[in-house]
This record gives sequence, structure tokens and C-alpha cells, in this order.
Amino acid sequence: MQISAPIGTSSNSGKTGGKHPLFPVGHMLPFVLVTVLFFLWGMSNNLTDILVQQFKKSLELSQFSAQLVQTANFFGYFCMAIPAGLLMRRWGYKAGMVTGLVLFGLGMLLFLPAAVRGEYAMFLIALFTVGCGASILETAANPFIAQFGDPATSEQRLNFSQAFNPPGTVVGVLIGTYFIFSGVEPGPADIEQMKVAGTYHSYLHGEIMRVVPTYMAFGVVVLLCALILSRTKFPVIQSEHEGAGEDHGSFAELLRNPAIWIAVAANFCNVGAQISSWSSLIPYMKQYTVASERTAAHYLTAVLITMLVGRFVSTPLMRYVRPSLMLGIYGVCNTVLMLIVVLRPGMVGAWAVVASGFFISIMYPTIFALGLKGLGRNTKLGGSMLVMAIVGGAIFPPIAGLIARQTGSLALGYIVPLLGFIGVAVFGFYQSTQRSLLSGPAY
Repeated sequence: MQISAPIGTSSNSGKTGGKHPLFPVGHMLPFVLVTVLFFLWGMSNNLTDILVQQFKKSLELSQFSAQLVQTANFFGYFCMAIPAGLLMRRWGYKAGMVTGLVLFGLGMLLFLPAAVRGEYAMFLIALFTVGCGASILETAANPFIAQFGDPATSEQRLNFSQAFNPPGTVVGVLIGTYFIFSGVEPGPADIEQMKVAGTYHSYLHGEIMRVVPTYMAFGVVVLLCALILSRTKFPVIQSEHEGAGEDHGSFAELLRNPAIWIAVAANFCNVGAQISSWSSLIPYMKQYTVASERTAAHYLTAVLITMLVGRFVSTPLMRYVRPSLMLGIYGVCNTVLMLIVVLRPGMVGAWAVVASGFFISIMYPTIFALGLKGLGRNTKLGGSMLVMAIVGGAIFPPIAGLIARQTGSLALGYIVPLLGFIGVAVFGFYQSTQRSLLSGPAY
């Protein structure tokens, strides 16, 4: 696909009738292909919520140890985000996405030897590899979509593409519910009988092996996507001129910008709150209700459906309501819902987690798009810092698990996401006062 000038600049915004177009005019194929990637990593990220419970049972782990699943996955984001930014500064967004997909897929294939050996450490290494690949992928895809069109609609465009992330998460949880969870949950008496009969070890090994078909199939699909993307021609977008040193940006310059640090802190709180809330839901329901693993997983699916609804309802409203103000209001709503989870453990708390999905919906893409505003030639590096902040998903869940282990209450562990959503609310209201970062109705 040949073009005469980069898109995403003011001269190529394609304004008609005073309106700002949402999609990149004349370049829908790469836009669609990259949007599909949001669906794929949504599937992966929420399969880890299933793995927390599956490994806790099959490897006989504590809640704290089981939450290391999230730590391994999201620590990969922290480790690879900056290298990903440097990679794209040199070779561009497309190279970053292809590299991320390859690493992503290879990490999933590592589940086979990990399951055969039955060693938790090997699973954590595989998940770390998946997280590294996803980190590169997200570092490339998010700023690519934000810049791939009219700058005035960057938040709306990124929210649109991110709207395909929740359907992926729903599919991922459903696959985990029916292909990873066996539905067999022996009680203490049953376990003792199995131990006497000498069948307990084979039962646990069978439960571990249930993760293999799902991850092997997923790995193959991801590698196939890498092949397709590598053979697709991408247009040059704003600030992407490989080989032009003056356009590469500078970390030293970026780190002197306080706005990026504030956005990174907000994304750290957001992702940490989101992941700790979701990964604790199934154990939370197991402790306070009579729900089975599969029933509890259906509630996790419901969280993701409300998130999907929230994304499609909220994105059009951003043409009339300032995105940063909406972010602040949604942060307050989720703070209240997490307080309900803490104070009313049981079905009321579970439904509060479900409702929180609606308000989580816009948080990540809106924080990301706001964080990239005004970075210019440092956009790729700024994107890598915002992805690095996803390490919140590695830190918040084990803290929540540690609180649950020390107090015996998973409900008290929800204080951790509550504090995270307070941080998001503060960021949203702060940004709504910064007129230079606003778009649409804020002008």
C-alpha cells in the first residue's frame, strides 16, 4: 500500500463538514488486522484468571502462590515494554507487532513441556514468555491505533479497537470454563478416598494436563496471525520514519515530562485493580457462596460482558462528555462497588464485581490515549512506558492474596483494587482540568 504522506497529521486528518473522522481514510485493512489483535490478547489475559483457580487445585497451592500466575504474566510486560519501545523506534510498529506475536505464540507452546513435567516454575516461565510477547504487542498496537487517523479522535478510535478486547476476554473465560475446568471438585472425604486408592496423583496430573490443548491451539493461531501480519503492507503514520534519527525521540526528554509519569501511575493503578479484582472473583465466590468453579467462572464471564457493554455504550458518549471527566466518574463508581465487595461478602459482593466491569471498560484505552497526547516524536517511547505500567497486574494480585492468607478473608483482599480505582478517579479528574489534553466537547 503506497501513500504519498504519513497519515495522522493535521494535513491528512480528512475533516469533512467540520467533523473529525474516527477511522483512517483509505487504510482500513491494516486497521482491521491490528484491531483483531486486541481480541487475541484479551483471550489470553483472562485465561490466566482461570489458571489461578486451576493451578491452586491441581498443584495444591495457597491463594498467594496461585496469584503468582498473574505476577509471571504481567511482570513480562514490565521487562519488555522499554525494549519494545526501542525496537519500534528503530524498525516501526509493524516489526513490533510481528515480534510480539511470535514470542506470544512460543510462550503458549511451552505449556506442553510444563504440563508433562508438572512443575509450577515451568508454567510461570511459559506465562512470563507470553507476557513478554503481549507487552511488545500492546506497546505497538495501542499507540499505532491512537495515531492511525485524525488526532482529535484518538481516544475514541483507541476505545473502538479496545472494544474488541472484551469479546476476546469473554471467549477466553468460556474456553477456560469448559475446556480447562473439568467440573470435578472432590471434597476432603473424596480426596482421602482417592489417596487410599492411589488415584489422587493421577487425578491431579489429569487436571494439569487439561490446560495443554487450549494453549497449544491458541499458540498455533497466534503464530499464524504473525505470518499474516508480516505479509501485510502498512502505511507510514505520523512520526514513523525509520532511519531518520531526529524522529526517534529521547528517553531523557520524555522522563522530564511529568504528564507521562502521572499517566503511568494511573495505568499502574488501573491494571492492578482490574486484574486483582478479576483473579480473586472465583476464589471469593468459593469462600462466601455455594457456587461451583464453573458457576463462579460464569460470573467472571458476566464481568467481561458488562465491560463489553460499557465500552460500546461509553465510546459514542465521548463525543459529548469529556473523556477524562468520564474516566474520573467511572473511577468513583468502581471505588464504591469495591467497598460493597469488602463489606457485603457473598452474592451481593459478587454482583458488585460484575457491575464494575461496565466502568472498567474505558479506563485502559482512555488513560493510554491521554498519556500519549502531546508526546510528538516520543510517542513510541511513551507508549512503552504506559505498557510497562501494566506491571500493576503483577503486583496487586499477590498483595490481595497475601491479605487473604493473613486474615482468612478474600473480601478484605478487595481493599487492594479499591485503592487502585481511587488512583484512577484522581487521574481522571486531574486530567479534566488540563485543557491542553482535552478533545471534543472540552474545547
